[in-house]
Amino acid sequence: MASYNRVILLGNLTRDPELRYLQSGTAVTDLGLAVNDRRKNANGEWVEDTTFVDVTLWARTAEIAGEYLTKGSPVLIEGRLKYETWETQDGQKRSKLKVVGDRMQLLGGRGEGGSPPPGRPARAPAQQAANEYSQPAPPEDFDAPPLEAPGGDEIPF
Repeated sequence: MASYNRVILLGNLTRDPELRYLQSGTAVTDLGLAVNDRRKNANGEWVEDTTFVDVTLWARTAEIAGEYLTKGSPVLIEGRLKYETWETQDGQKRSKLKVVGDRMQLLGGRGEGGSPPPGRPARAPAQQAANEYSQPAPPEDFDAPPLEAPGGDEIPF
């Protein structure tokens, strides 16, 4: 049986990124991400439900996160789930589910996050535009077919 492991998360950092380098020179960054879900409960009231996710980024993506992201920064992460297990010093078994990020999109502009932290350069406008998550426009000669219901009738909206 085939399997598929893909996650896309949009949220805000719960802490500043922790950038470090392995002995091999590879950069690795651990992030804490808060993802909010808003839904109605049984009484019809809106309730916020926050999920906290640990994310690990590698190589150049890790360095960019360490350079541009701070606590509260909005970010989109695309990656895969990984289940980690370990044993504590007193012999207890622990486990957690985390995300290994493959792609990262920086969201928001400088106005939303204020000025960059000391020692971190401000992003140029061209870099800001390149970091926005957008879908390419269809070609100009593209004619979308009319929407039709499965039975062939036109959709009434």
